[in-house]
Amino acid sequence: MNWIQWRLNINSEVTEPLEALLLNSGAVSITYQDGADRPVYEPGPGEVLMWDDLLLVALFEADVDTRAVETQLSALPVWEGVSKSHWEVLEDKDWVRAWMDDYKPMKFGDNLWICPTWCEPPEPGATNLMLDPGLAFGSGTHPTTTLCLTYLSDHIKGGETVTDFGCGSGILALAAAKLGAKQVIGVDHDPQAIIASKENADRNDIAEGHISVYTNDNFNPNPTDGVIANILARTLNELVDEIVNLVKPGGWIALSGILESQVKSVQEKYSPWIIFDEPVVLDEWVLLSGIKKP
Repeated sequence: MNWIQWRLNINSEVTEPLEALLLNSGAVSITYQDGADRPVYEPGPGEVLMWDDLLLVALFEADVDTRAVETQLSALPVWEGVSKSHWEVLEDKDWVRAWMDDYKPMKFGDNLWICPTWCEPPEPGATNLMLDPGLAFGSGTHPTTTLCLTYLSDHIKGGETVTDFGCGSGILALAAAKLGAKQVIGVDHDPQAIIASKENADRNDIAEGHISVYTNDNFNPNPTDGVIANILARTLNELVDEIVNLVKPGGWIALSGILESQVKSVQEKYSPWIIFDEPVVLDEWVLLSGIKKP
Protein backbone atom coordinates (compact mmCIF):
# COMPACT_ATOMS: atom_id res chain seq x y z
CA MET A 1 0.00 0.00 0.00
CA ASN A 2 0.96 3.65 -0.29
CA TRP A 3 2.02 5.73 2.69
CA ILE A 4 1.63 9.40 3.52
CA GLN A 5 4.29 11.39 5.29
CA TRP A 6 3.99 14.76 6.99
CA ARG A 7 7.12 16.91 6.87
CA LEU A 8 7.29 19.62 9.53
CA ASN A 9 9.99 22.22 10.10
CA ILE A 10 10.14 22.72 13.86
CA ASN A 11 12.36 24.05 16.63
CA SER A 12 13.94 21.57 19.01
CA GLU A 13 11.94 22.76 22.04
CA VAL A 14 8.75 21.08 20.82
CA THR A 15 10.19 17.72 19.75
CA GLU A 16 8.95 15.60 22.66
CA PRO A 17 5.37 16.92 22.97
CA LEU A 18 4.91 17.06 19.20
CA GLU A 19 6.23 13.53 18.74
CA ALA A 20 3.81 12.23 21.39
CA LEU A 21 0.88 14.00 19.73
CA LEU A 22 1.78 12.66 16.29
CA LEU A 23 2.05 9.10 17.56
CA ASN A 24 -1.31 9.45 19.30
CA SER A 25 -2.73 10.70 15.99
CA GLY A 26 -1.69 7.53 14.18
CA ALA A 27 1.88 8.12 13.03
CA VAL A 28 3.70 4.80 12.67
CA SER A 29 7.18 6.30 12.76
CA ILE A 30 8.96 9.58 13.50
CA THR A 31 12.36 10.59 12.13
CA TYR A 32 14.44 13.73 12.55
CA GLN A 33 16.81 15.44 10.15
CA ASP A 34 18.95 18.55 10.32
CA GLY A 35 16.76 21.38 9.08
CA ALA A 36 19.54 23.94 8.60
CA ASP A 37 22.66 22.00 7.52
CA ARG A 38 24.34 22.32 10.92
CA PRO A 39 25.93 18.93 11.68
CA VAL A 40 26.50 17.79 15.26
CA TYR A 41 29.96 16.25 15.43
CA GLU A 42 30.89 15.38 18.98
CA PRO A 43 28.47 14.97 21.91
CA GLY A 44 29.90 14.39 25.34
CA PRO A 45 29.61 11.04 27.13
CA GLY A 46 25.94 10.25 27.73
CA GLU A 47 24.90 13.49 25.99
CA VAL A 48 22.22 13.50 23.30
CA LEU A 49 22.42 16.58 21.09
CA MET A 50 19.67 17.78 18.75
CA TRP A 51 19.79 20.43 16.06
CA ASP A 52 18.09 23.76 16.84
CA ASP A 53 16.18 23.65 13.54
CA LEU A 54 14.68 20.28 12.76
CA LEU A 55 12.86 18.58 9.95
CA LEU A 56 10.45 16.10 11.54
CA VAL A 57 9.03 13.44 9.23
CA ALA A 58 5.95 11.57 10.47
CA LEU A 59 4.84 8.50 8.49
CA PHE A 60 1.13 7.57 8.34
CA GLU A 61 -0.87 4.84 6.67
CA ALA A 62 -2.57 5.92 3.44
CA ASP A 63 -6.09 6.13 4.91
CA VAL A 64 -5.22 8.77 7.50
CA ASP A 65 -7.47 11.85 7.58
CA THR A 66 -4.75 14.42 7.01
CA ARG A 67 -7.07 17.40 7.41
CA ALA A 68 -8.33 16.16 10.77
CA VAL A 69 -4.80 15.50 12.07
CA GLU A 70 -3.57 18.91 10.97
CA THR A 71 -6.62 20.73 12.32
CA GLN A 72 -6.27 19.04 15.71
CA LEU A 73 -2.56 19.76 16.13
CA SER A 74 -2.61 23.29 14.74
CA ALA A 75 -5.05 24.31 17.48
CA LEU A 76 -2.61 23.35 20.25
CA PRO A 77 0.15 25.55 21.78
CA VAL A 78 2.85 23.19 20.51
CA TRP A 79 2.05 24.35 16.96
CA GLU A 80 3.86 27.62 17.68
CA GLY A 81 7.09 25.65 17.28
CA VAL A 82 6.19 24.62 13.71
CA SER A 83 7.35 27.02 10.99
CA LYS A 84 5.96 25.14 7.97
CA SER A 85 4.63 21.74 6.99
CA HIS A 86 3.40 19.76 4.01
CA TRP A 87 2.02 16.32 3.23
CA GLU A 88 3.24 14.01 0.50
CA VAL A 89 2.33 10.55 -0.76
CA LEU A 90 4.96 7.81 -0.85
CA GLU A 91 4.33 5.23 -3.53
CA ASP A 92 4.52 1.64 -2.40
CA LYS A 93 7.84 -0.05 -3.14
CA ASP A 94 10.07 -2.80 -1.89
CA TRP A 95 11.72 -0.77 0.86
CA VAL A 96 14.02 -3.60 1.90
CA ARG A 97 15.29 -3.94 -1.66
CA ALA A 98 15.67 -0.15 -1.96
CA TRP A 99 17.70 -0.09 1.26
CA MET A 100 19.88 -2.96 0.08
CA ASP A 101 20.52 -1.22 -3.24
CA ASP A 102 22.06 1.71 -1.36
CA TYR A 103 24.95 -0.45 -0.17
CA LYS A 104 27.52 -1.63 -2.69
CA PRO A 105 30.91 -3.32 -2.26
CA MET A 106 33.62 -0.77 -1.42
CA LYS A 107 37.36 -1.03 -2.00
CA PHE A 108 40.01 0.31 0.39
CA GLY A 109 43.65 0.45 -0.55
CA ASP A 110 44.89 -2.09 -3.08
CA ASN A 111 43.33 -5.30 -1.85
CA LEU A 112 40.58 -4.84 0.77
CA TRP A 113 36.87 -5.01 -0.06
CA ILE A 114 33.92 -4.54 2.29
CA CYS A 115 30.93 -6.35 0.78
CA PRO A 116 27.30 -6.64 1.95
CA THR A 117 26.38 -10.28 2.36
CA TRP A 118 23.84 -10.08 -0.48
CA CYS A 119 26.55 -9.10 -3.01
CA GLU A 120 29.16 -11.21 -4.74
CA PRO A 121 32.69 -9.90 -4.11
CA PRO A 122 33.89 -8.05 -7.23
CA GLU A 123 37.38 -9.53 -6.77
CA PRO A 124 37.06 -13.04 -5.30
CA GLY A 125 40.82 -13.32 -4.90
CA ALA A 126 41.12 -10.11 -2.88
CA THR A 127 40.71 -9.71 0.88
CA ASN A 128 36.93 -9.68 1.19
CA LEU A 129 35.09 -8.83 4.39
CA MET A 130 31.36 -9.57 4.33
CA LEU A 131 29.60 -7.03 6.50
CA ASP A 132 26.05 -5.67 6.61
CA PRO A 133 25.01 -2.29 8.01
CA GLY A 134 23.72 -2.82 11.54
CA LEU A 135 23.12 -1.35 14.98
CA ALA A 136 26.74 -0.81 15.93
CA PHE A 137 28.47 1.96 14.01
CA GLY A 138 30.73 1.03 11.18
CA SER A 139 30.06 -0.30 7.70
CA GLY A 140 32.79 1.56 5.84
CA THR A 141 30.76 4.49 4.53
CA HIS A 142 31.85 7.18 7.01
CA PRO A 143 35.04 9.09 6.11
CA THR A 144 36.76 8.13 9.39
CA THR A 145 36.12 4.43 8.72
CA THR A 146 37.34 4.85 5.16
CA LEU A 147 40.54 6.43 6.43
CA CYS A 148 41.13 3.62 8.92
CA LEU A 149 40.40 0.80 6.47
CA THR A 150 42.72 2.33 3.90
CA TYR A 151 45.44 2.65 6.53
CA LEU A 152 45.07 -1.00 7.55
CA SER A 153 45.08 -2.13 3.93
CA ASP A 154 48.34 -0.28 3.34
CA HIS A 155 50.11 -1.13 6.62
CA ILE A 156 49.17 -4.65 7.74
CA LYS A 157 52.06 -6.83 6.58
CA GLY A 158 51.04 -10.11 8.25
CA GLY A 159 51.81 -11.66 11.63
CA GLU A 160 51.15 -8.56 13.75
CA THR A 161 49.15 -8.23 16.94
CA VAL A 162 46.61 -5.40 16.73
CA THR A 163 44.21 -3.68 19.13
CA ASP A 164 41.03 -2.01 17.83
CA PHE A 165 40.11 0.42 20.60
CA GLY A 166 36.43 1.36 20.29
CA CYS A 167 35.68 -1.51 17.93
CA GLY A 168 31.97 -0.78 17.22
CA SER A 169 30.79 -3.27 14.61
CA GLY A 170 34.25 -4.85 14.59
CA ILE A 171 34.92 -3.72 11.05
CA LEU A 172 38.50 -2.60 11.71
CA ALA A 173 39.38 -5.61 13.86
CA LEU A 174 37.96 -7.96 11.24
CA ALA A 175 39.78 -6.15 8.45
CA ALA A 176 43.08 -6.44 10.34
CA ALA A 177 42.51 -10.17 10.84
CA LYS A 178 41.57 -10.73 7.21
CA LEU A 179 44.63 -8.79 6.06
CA GLY A 180 46.93 -11.09 8.00
CA ALA A 181 47.29 -9.90 11.60
CA LYS A 182 47.87 -13.01 13.70
CA GLN A 183 45.88 -11.82 16.72
CA VAL A 184 43.40 -8.96 17.05
CA ILE A 185 41.79 -7.55 20.18
CA GLY A 186 38.63 -5.45 20.05
CA VAL A 187 37.53 -3.24 22.94
CA ASP A 188 34.36 -1.19 23.36
CA HIS A 189 32.26 0.20 26.22
CA ASP A 190 28.99 -0.76 24.47
CA PRO A 191 27.81 -4.39 24.92
CA GLN A 192 25.95 -4.12 21.60
CA ALA A 193 29.28 -3.54 19.89
CA ILE A 194 30.66 -6.74 21.41
CA ILE A 195 27.66 -8.70 20.13
CA ALA A 196 27.95 -7.17 16.65
CA SER A 197 31.70 -7.82 16.48
CA LYS A 198 31.29 -11.49 17.43
CA GLU A 199 28.46 -11.99 14.95
CA ASN A 200 30.45 -10.36 12.16
CA ALA A 201 33.50 -12.50 13.01
CA ASP A 202 31.36 -15.64 12.80
CA ARG A 203 29.91 -14.49 9.48
CA ASN A 204 33.41 -14.18 8.11
CA ASP A 205 34.63 -17.53 9.50
CA ILE A 206 37.17 -15.84 11.76
CA ALA A 207 38.00 -18.01 14.76
CA GLU A 208 37.36 -16.75 18.28
CA GLY A 209 41.04 -17.13 19.11
CA HIS A 210 41.98 -14.98 16.13
CA ILE A 211 39.80 -12.09 17.31
CA SER A 212 38.92 -11.50 20.96
CA VAL A 213 36.48 -8.74 21.96
CA TYR A 214 35.96 -7.23 25.39
CA THR A 215 34.05 -4.51 27.14
CA ASN A 216 36.28 -1.94 28.85
CA ASP A 217 35.51 -3.27 32.31
CA ASN A 218 36.73 -6.82 31.60
CA PHE A 219 39.67 -5.94 29.36
CA ASN A 220 43.15 -6.88 30.57
CA PRO A 221 45.39 -4.71 28.38
CA ASN A 222 48.62 -5.97 26.88
CA PRO A 223 50.70 -3.95 24.41
CA THR A 224 50.36 -4.92 20.76
CA ASP A 225 52.31 -4.17 17.59
CA GLY A 226 49.66 -1.73 16.42
CA VAL A 227 46.65 0.13 17.78
CA ILE A 228 43.82 1.70 15.81
CA ALA A 229 41.22 3.91 17.49
CA ASN A 230 38.37 5.38 15.47
CA ILE A 231 36.41 7.24 18.14
CA LEU A 232 36.29 11.00 18.76
CA ALA A 233 38.95 13.60 19.51
CA ARG A 234 37.65 14.38 22.98
CA THR A 235 37.74 10.72 23.98
CA LEU A 236 41.14 10.19 22.35
CA ASN A 237 42.52 13.05 24.43
CA GLU A 238 40.88 11.89 27.65
CA LEU A 239 42.22 8.34 27.25
CA VAL A 240 45.68 9.19 25.92
CA ASP A 241 47.56 7.29 28.64
CA GLU A 242 45.41 4.19 28.25
CA ILE A 243 45.68 4.17 24.46
CA VAL A 244 49.43 4.87 24.30
CA ASN A 245 50.12 2.07 26.79
CA LEU A 246 48.48 -0.39 24.37
CA VAL A 247 51.25 0.15 21.80
CA LYS A 248 54.61 -1.58 22.01
CA PRO A 249 57.68 0.66 21.69
CA GLY A 250 58.35 0.98 17.98
CA GLY A 251 54.78 -0.05 17.19
CA TRP A 252 52.33 1.93 15.08
CA ILE A 253 49.23 3.86 16.09
CA ALA A 254 46.37 5.21 13.96
CA LEU A 255 43.83 7.64 15.40
CA SER A 256 40.67 8.88 13.70
CA GLY A 257 37.33 10.50 14.48
CA ILE A 258 39.21 13.81 14.43
CA LEU A 259 38.11 17.00 12.70
CA GLU A 260 40.69 19.20 11.01
CA SER A 261 40.21 21.82 13.74
CA GLN A 262 41.09 19.22 16.40
CA VAL A 263 44.33 17.89 14.90
CA LYS A 264 46.65 20.14 16.89
CA SER A 265 45.11 19.28 20.26
CA VAL A 266 45.37 15.52 19.60
CA GLN A 267 48.95 15.78 18.34
CA GLU A 268 49.94 17.79 21.43
CA LYS A 269 48.44 15.16 23.72
CA TYR A 270 50.22 12.24 22.03
CA SER A 271 53.50 13.83 20.92
CA PRO A 272 55.42 12.92 24.11
CA TRP A 273 55.13 9.27 23.01
CA ILE A 274 54.33 9.30 19.27
CA ILE A 275 56.30 10.46 16.22
CA PHE A 276 53.52 11.45 13.84
CA ASP A 277 53.33 11.12 10.07
CA GLU A 278 51.60 13.75 7.96
CA PRO A 279 47.83 13.88 8.66
CA VAL A 280 45.54 12.29 6.07
CA VAL A 281 42.35 14.27 5.43
CA LEU A 282 39.02 13.18 3.93
CA ASP A 283 35.90 15.39 3.97
CA GLU A 284 37.02 17.43 7.01
CA TRP A 285 37.95 14.28 8.93
CA VAL A 286 41.54 13.33 9.70
CA LEU A 287 43.58 10.21 10.41
CA LEU A 288 46.71 10.72 12.52
CA SER A 289 49.22 7.90 12.43
CA GLY A 290 52.73 7.41 13.71
CA ILE A 291 55.25 5.28 15.57
CA LYS A 292 55.67 4.98 19.32
CA LYS A 293 59.05 6.19 20.49
CA PRO A 294 61.44 3.51 21.82
